[in-house]
Amino acid sequence: MSGKPRLTYLNGRGWMESIRWLLAAAGVEFDEVYLETKEEYDKLIKDGFLLFQQVPLVEIDGMKMVQTRAIMSYIAGKYNLHGKDLKERALIDMYVEGISDLMQMILMFPFSPPDAKEKNLESIKERATNRYFPVFEKVLKQHGQDFLVGNKFSWADVQLMEAILAVEEKLPTVLSGFPQLQVFKTKMSSVPTIKKFLQPGSPRKPPPDAHYVETVLKVFKK
Repeated sequence: MSGKPRLTYLNGRGWMESIRWLLAAAGVEFDEVYLETKEEYDKLIKDGFLLFQQVPLVEIDGMKMVQTRAIMSYIAGKYNLHGKDLKERALIDMYVEGISDLMQMILMFPFSPPDAKEKNLESIKERATNRYFPVFEKVLKQHGQDFLVGNKFSWADVQLMEAILAVEEKLPTVLSGFPQLQVFKTKMSSVPTIKKFLQPGSPRKPPPDAHYVETVLKVFKK
């Protein structure tokens, strides 16, 4: 056992990508196991590895953790990315929850039927530009600091950076009306651990393609 966290998921973004982002931002190396068949997934369930019969699964500090939010909360706490007190932690959690709502739309987009893709993309644009990004634009402007909470890099910053880049892949000009977020993106890109994660060859996964969608449907088929 290497001592590194071990991540079990598919070879693609999905719900695990935010966990990869957070570990990478904390400077933590990890190993990955990729599910490719329904039999592999069923064996995890049979062996009692998946408490709620769902992945992501992260083996860390002797625990077999499931549920994305619980995993990320543990990582954020372990690596001091969850605020200095209860009030900061509450703000971070609140921001993370909001970003996760937007990320869920992005994660589900590749599974849209062809005739719904345009409509769903429009929904992502509308939510990003009218509901979510204006909140963080205002927070950064009023706060007057480089990061969302206190003036220290946190879980919320990592999640927001992931969301910005994921939306930009589909809507390249989405930040045009958000100058604070443009500055935030630039500053986050220069954080050494984030900069490393954004380089080719890192554990960051590419945007989901048809093969990824096909594998997801095959592994999790009822």
